[in-house]
Amino acid sequence: MAKRTVSVILFDGFQLLDVFGPVDLLGTVPDLFDLRFIGPGHEPVASSQGTSVSVTDRRDDAPEPDIILVPGGIGTRTLVRDPEFLTWLTGYAGPAPLVTSVCTGSALLAAAGLLDGYRATSNKRAFDWVATQGEHVEWVRRARWVEDRNRWTSSGVAAGMDMTAALIRHLHGNDVAKKVTDFLELEVHADPAWDPFAPA
Repeated sequence: MAKRTVSVILFDGFQLLDVFGPVDLLGTVPDLFDLRFIGPGHEPVASSQGTSVSVTDRRDDAPEPDIILVPGGIGTRTLVRDPEFLTWLTGYAGPAPLVTSVCTGSALLAAAGLLDGYRATSNKRAFDWVATQGEHVEWVRRARWVEDRNRWTSSGVAAGMDMTAALIRHLHGNDVAKKVTDFLELEVHADPAWDPFAPA
């Protein structure tokens, strides 16, 4: 079985767990997923926590992706107003078989027009702001994650790990997903509608 190329989009001010929660799950089965870290240049990219992460590919010459992962973080507040980035994201992520986001990463997808006509969710603490980025998106406030055709969006931060476990299950079956979560000693929530963080 051919590996799927997972392109993780890095930008200044991304949230560490949005990236490395899902990456730890996907990286547990390296025979199935090839992880690439896409940055604006060759220089390391700083997270909102101050940790800098090396990139494997520049945006201009990034490999063709099978799966896109767009994290959230405080840096999304700037990028939703960056037409150059949004144009690049539309062109790069649009043709991908699977487009995913964690937390406020869905704001970037929405601002790029990549969620128009789709259901999606986001971090509950930033939900009202995220929803202003896409008026043609059906925003789902109460959801751990939302799967709509080839668009997968998760709620805040740690919810990205639940979504990723579900995505692995979707692609490779329950046995592989269980192998991954057992290896990490991770108890995931398998119900996408489970959301104690949404307003009552």
